[in-house]
Amino acid sequence: MNIEETVQRQREFFNSDKTKDVSFRIQQLKNLQQWIRSNDDKIAAALKSDLNKAPFEAYATETGLTLEEIKFQLKHVKKWSKPKKVKTPITQFKSKSKIYSEPYGVTLIMSPWNYPFQLAVVPLVCAIAAGNTAVVKPSAYSPATSELLKQMADELFDPSYVAVITGGREQNADLLKRKFDFIFFTGSVNVGKTVMQSASANLTPVCLELGGKSPCIVDKSAKISVAAKRIVWGKFLNAGQTCVAPDYLLVHKDVKDALVAEMEKVVKEFYGDNALTNDDFPKIINKKHFDRVKGLIDGKVLFGGNYDENTLKIQPTLIEADWQSKAMGEEIFGPVFPLITYENIDEIISLLKEKPHPLALYVFTEDKSISDKVIRSLQYGGGCVNDTIIHLATSRMPFGGAGDSGMGGYHGKFGFDTFSHRKSVVDKSTALDIKLRYPPYKNQLNLLKKIQK
Repeated sequence: MNIEETVQRQREFFNSDKTKDVSFRIQQLKNLQQWIRSNDDKIAAALKSDLNKAPFEAYATETGLTLEEIKFQLKHVKKWSKPKKVKTPITQFKSKSKIYSEPYGVTLIMSPWNYPFQLAVVPLVCAIAAGNTAVVKPSAYSPATSELLKQMADELFDPSYVAVITGGREQNADLLKRKFDFIFFTGSVNVGKTVMQSASANLTPVCLELGGKSPCIVDKSAKISVAAKRIVWGKFLNAGQTCVAPDYLLVHKDVKDALVAEMEKVVKEFYGDNALTNDDFPKIINKKHFDRVKGLIDGKVLFGGNYDENTLKIQPTLIEADWQSKAMGEEIFGPVFPLITYENIDEIISLLKEKPHPLALYVFTEDKSISDKVIRSLQYGGGCVNDTIIHLATSRMPFGGAGDSGMGGYHGKFGFDTFSHRKSVVDKSTALDIKLRYPPYKNQLNLLKKIQK
């Protein structure tokens, strides 16, 4: 089927009301769960091909997180799908009020290349749990995983229910011309703007999971040995190609030298003397991005700085920077890490307030007043105190951006709600019909005010 026919068939399938049956949704999730478990080795092989991910990293950050999401949805979807009773105002006596969670309908899920399995399938899990049909468009930059996703969909689902469309910009443009009932997009800010503009033509609601420059603040009270390990892990996971990776370091001048020395030590412990020869260290997705990230190695290199054009690998690299440095002009999305020193946390907070809201923010400190001040003062999607990345690895909190880093959130109940419309219904009794609301109003205003006190 072509794209137009796929969307039309999915609309017909949705209109059959089959997806509104919760037992149908549960069975589809169980089928998906079993397929992932049975094809774990194929998923790992595809991720190795596309990004050189080690099997452990592939499972920890992609397959395992996806299975956890399915497990959570299976456990709760029956409860979430039931109408929720709410109190009714006394002025509407006698009646019952309920909120119905109903699927939007035909949804489009556009996923990126950096976590090409997880960021395609977790939104799909939420869409299925909420009762939608879905067209999934994975990235052309991760062809092995995209083909595996297509194989998965072909083996599990009728394309009139779930379809995977592969291809590049031509297919993306074609999809965005179609009328969907909801669009879920994960990717860059610039493409997110295009998606939102296209969606506006049909007043289609969107969830945009974007990116941005996520700061990592290291206060002078931080436990440097712990901070170094957790920062190095979060930054260089997937060779820095993580939307919530720390993008740049803001380090108090009193602990800068100690942190740099400890980070260099940790990098060698994690990846050996030369990460370029470590088979478990991921590569940059393609030559275009390799050249872009390599070009951000500008200024004084504190450690790292080497790269291999044949393998598309770049060493974990820390550079000394200032706010005007080249690496501070765009989201890095690679293993280059600019470091800026500071003296006063209030000045840093004031500077960050003037910048676009990042997807994540991290602060390392043993001073609770510092972490509280950062959390209260700054707007960002989510983050951690004394760690990195892990705030997204739960189905009990929403993951999403703020401002330039996106809108909407998902995971767990928040994902179910994102793919659902809440329909409010008042069921009014006909046994009693109070005349207060009907004209002529005469002296009824005073009575109304008394009732509503």
